[in-house]
Amino acid sequence: MGTPHRSQVIRLAEVQARIPGPAGEHAVAAFRRGPLEIALSLPLHTTQQTPHAQDEIYFVVRGRGVLIHDGRRDPFQSGDLLFVAAGIEHQIEDISEDFAMWRVFYGPPGGEVPA
Repeated sequence: MGTPHRSQVIRLAEVQARIPGPAGEHAVAAFRRGPLEIALSLPLHTTQQTPHAQDEIYFVVRGRGVLIHDGRRDPFQSGDLLFVAAGIEHQIEDISEDFAMWRVFYGPPGGEVPA
C-alpha cells in the first residue's frame, strides 16, 4: 500500500498482482486514509457480506453480477457503481468469471446522515 500521500495513482494491474493474497484472499487493500479504505476484489463466487459499520461503494471494473440488497435483486455490469448504506445486509451473486470491482468503505460508523 505504500506511504500515504496527498495524491497518487493506484494502478489496477499492480494491486491485482497481489491477488490471491498470502492466505488465498481474493480481495486486498489498496489505499487507506483516515476512515476511507479502498480494496480490489476479484471474487471467484457469490460473496455473502455481513452488514458493515460504514457506507460502501463498489465500482465495477469488469464483468457482471447481481446485487442482493434491501429485499431487491439488481443486475449490474462493467462501469456500474453500487451503493450499500451502513448496516444493510447484502451479497453479490451470479458473477461472471472475469469479475473485478473496487470496494470503498468511507465515513463514520453508522454511515452518513441522509440530507
